[in-house]
Amino acid sequence: MNTQNKTMKIVLAGLFAALTCVATMIIRIPTFKGYVHIGDCMVIASGIILGPVVGGLAAGIGSMLADLLGGYYVFSVATFVIKFLAALAAGFTFTAFQKLFKKYNLPGTILAGLASEIVVVSGYFLFEIFYEGFAAAVAEIFPNCVQGITGLILAAALTPILLKIPMIRDIKVGLNLKQQSMAK
Repeated sequence: MNTQNKTMKIVLAGLFAALTCVATMIIRIPTFKGYVHIGDCMVIASGIILGPVVGGLAAGIGSMLADLLGGYYVFSVATFVIKFLAALAAGFTFTAFQKLFKKYNLPGTILAGLASEIVVVSGYFLFEIFYEGFAAAVAEIFPNCVQGITGLILAAALTPILLKIPMIRDIKVGLNLKQQSMAK
């Protein structure tokens, strides 16, 4: 990947972090201890478009910023770790399916979203057990699943559109070529 593509990837990572933060903060439906939001759409898209590690960083930073700006300080570190791992799972899952089908595919996005949301639901469940106890953790499972399904549906609709943008497509193609050359 040349210098210009590296710079564009960094710019896109910052943009995806900002979009994740805004998507998380723009619509909030309160739950027992937290809120349901549409930010998981951008977490999944970050992992798919930017790749597992860079996408994970963008998703984690953007989600953590939403917690910090929204007053959910106690969740911010856990959110960073959970959303990083969620985008990481989405990126690896999508990449595995892309190798099978050689191009973007809806099943790959759906499976990437499912992998991501399993990480989110289980991650917050474990965090809640230690933070508030078992009962609070169980109470948050359903809202986290609703949030995950919403994020998955929106990511399945949004990701193909984003991948048609030339700048994003070029970065994604550059990532795929790099991953293929590393595998050889």
